[in-house]
Amino acid sequence: MCKIQKEHVKTSRGYDPQPTRQAYGDVLLEMGAERDDFFVIDCDIAKSMKTMAFAEKYPQRHINVGIAEQNAAGVGAGLATLGYKAIVSTYAVFGSMRMLEQIRTSACYPNLNVKVCCSHGGLTPASDGVTHQAIEDMGIYRTVPNIAVMMPADYNATKAMMRALMDYDGPCYIRFTRDSMPNFYEENEEFVIGKGKVLREGRDITIIANGDLLHEAIKATEELIENGVDVELIDMHTIKPLDEELVLKTLAKTGKIITVEDHNILNGLGSAVADILATQGNGIMRKVGLKDCFAESGPYHDLLHKYEMDACYIIKMARELL
Repeated sequence: MCKIQKEHVKTSRGYDPQPTRQAYGDVLLEMGAERDDFFVIDCDIAKSMKTMAFAEKYPQRHINVGIAEQNAAGVGAGLATLGYKAIVSTYAVFGSMRMLEQIRTSACYPNLNVKVCCSHGGLTPASDGVTHQAIEDMGIYRTVPNIAVMMPADYNATKAMMRALMDYDGPCYIRFTRDSMPNFYEENEEFVIGKGKVLREGRDITIIANGDLLHEAIKATEELIENGVDVELIDMHTIKPLDEELVLKTLAKTGKIITVEDHNILNGLGSAVADILATQGNGIMRKVGLKDCFAESGPYHDLLHKYEMDACYIIKMARELL
């Protein structure tokens, strides 16, 4: 559990760590009782994606296409043309690569309500290795017009963002974690797609993070605060559309930004922020993430340390900028 206390970042300690994919399955079940305007489309991994309970309770609104991701995308687009919201459910490596052409042409081009919901984001598959570690997915979808791209950080954030995503008009890509993550957001926390959340205001340096690495950013923030550094911490859960106003506002305050992401540092959160700095801002920044390489197979936290993506490296980067 992260160390940040009340005066730093509001945290919720009433929940045990849980994988965000579990929140995905839980909120689908909740929404299934509240609305009947969506289908869930699985690719033979409902148990792993935590959608089995939805499939059992609402079989008429669940479709298992088998291990056929391109088919899932096409079925989703077809349902969307009939006015339904299509939840296409798979792992991030497959959701961003195997079905890319179908999502691009059949969902994004006509701007349909197809929601690509993917687990096993970033290095969270860990010991599953390169075949399941999605390090390019958010960058891939960031280049496709019309689609929103996001990654929530914990259980409550995931449930809230799924609800926001269901009411968002247009295609979306959201990624979840395989393993459990600490919970710090309160229940019923509100999220707006395209609007970052300031978790702590500061004057010396800004750390912008999302997803599972927001937890490493929180640990780094706590350590820096204890050593007299006034850190501004932002959860940039949506990288497209990016909250440009917030980026420019925090840049004007601190002049220094570190982005932290469980993704290749090319074309992800860091690149999105850098695009703003290059055209509108005046400051310096550093990126923490996977340095354009494939990762090994191994325990999650060991991988973060080996590839300089953990709290220790964030602190090192901050000290270099100060």
